[in-house]
Amino acid sequence: MRVLIAAGPTREMIDPIRYISNLSTGRMGFELAKESIRRGYPTTLISGPTNFKAPPGVKWISIISSSDLERMLRKYFDRCDVLFMPSAVCDFRPLHYSHRKVRRRSPLKLTMVATPDLLKKLARKKAGRTVVGFCLETENLIENAGRKLREKKLDYIVANRHGKGNRAFGDLPTTVFILGKDGSSLRLARMTKKEIAKRLLDRVISPEK
Repeated sequence: MRVLIAAGPTREMIDPIRYISNLSTGRMGFELAKESIRRGYPTTLISGPTNFKAPPGVKWISIISSSDLERMLRKYFDRCDVLFMPSAVCDFRPLHYSHRKVRRRSPLKLTMVATPDLLKKLARKKAGRTVVGFCLETENLIENAGRKLREKKLDYIVANRHGKGNRAFGDLPTTVFILGKDGSSLRLARMTKKEIAKRLLDRVISPEK
């Protein structure tokens, strides 16, 4: 069972110094990688900038931007049986990159364009692979997660909410839902990312595989 994991944030550069990113720490992906390799699965981890070191035994590939991630996913997707995609890919990037530092001025206007939906593109050609997406919402958690599960043709989606007492970032206990394309729903209440990783692997990679 060959496991591919994409983790951490991406950075979309404005100029050589500044970038657009998000608050992802990458912990979910790294915990999945550690648990996957512990179970004996050959594991490849593609990671954006984080403060974590590669788990021993894991093939680690470092990336920066969504374009970098897309290139590496294209390279390694055909070599995996299961893809976990907790990577927090920036939804937008600056339309124009400045090769020189943008000077201070107010107001500063940046034109942003959407980055490709990498998970959706991969799931369209998954063949017999299992594809697991992740989503972070601030409202309508189950509704939005279910829509993404269907529209992206995923096998599972892990739905997490930020706000209302639930902290999605770092390793504070959080409550997530694992939704399956078969209509199943599993609630994991107040668990660390390490605990979620174990339960998720139990759910997705069945003993007969």
